[in-house]
Amino acid sequence: MQSEITNATTAIANSVDKPIVVALDYPSLDQALQMADQLDPQRCRLKVGKELYTRSGPKIIESLSAKGFEIFLDLKFHDIPNTVAKAVRAAAEMGVWMVNVHASGGRKMMEQARNELQQVKDNQTLLIAVTVLTSMGRSDLAEIGLDVEPMAHVQRLAQLTKSCGLDGVVCSAQEVAMLRTALGSDFALVTPGIRLSSDSTDDQQRIMTPGKALQQGSSYLVIGRPITNAASPMQALAAIEADIANA
Repeated sequence: MQSEITNATTAIANSVDKPIVVALDYPSLDQALQMADQLDPQRCRLKVGKELYTRSGPKIIESLSAKGFEIFLDLKFHDIPNTVAKAVRAAAEMGVWMVNVHASGGRKMMEQARNELQQVKDNQTLLIAVTVLTSMGRSDLAEIGLDVEPMAHVQRLAQLTKSCGLDGVVCSAQEVAMLRTALGSDFALVTPGIRLSSDSTDDQQRIMTPGKALQQGSSYLVIGRPITNAASPMQALAAIEADIANA
């Protein structure tokens, strides 16, 4: 097990020079590939979520990989342990760079997924967990029976995730500094809700600029509409890189 953990830590360390992950939130394969053709795999990775994967299936992973991109498969698996473990293994066997589960699925689910991933030969796929969705505030948590501040619940789930041997968590940038202090430097913190100060917040409630997020301890920044809705996606990417460089 120690060798697998070392491999994952090395993968994280070798990846921090390319922290931007562009979210391809499109309904069709063609639209996603058209956007990918406007981006540079040397400067960003790509995220494939539920709608795109449900419509396109493994073909989207194959097509983007053929263009040289590393893929974060963002399907947020949450089911009984065996089902999640087999899904995580399938993702790794497709060669994705990162895949995620919901930490609220609990210890048995996360540990079985981790164990299954370790059975994949020469595995390099990172396994992370979602804590609290960035669209949720305290009132949303209260409605599902969790009358706690989002930050407190994020910390609880992140600590559980690390104790289960996963590589990191998805969290909002508002929680990054706290988690980095609590969980150490070799634990990946994947941050959506990233916006330049001039951007619309859209449906994200807990947001931060790219440079500040990395200063606070984010490992990877998931950025969608500020890049994909731009007239020139590469210019938008360059503006984000400039914000990072000037932070």
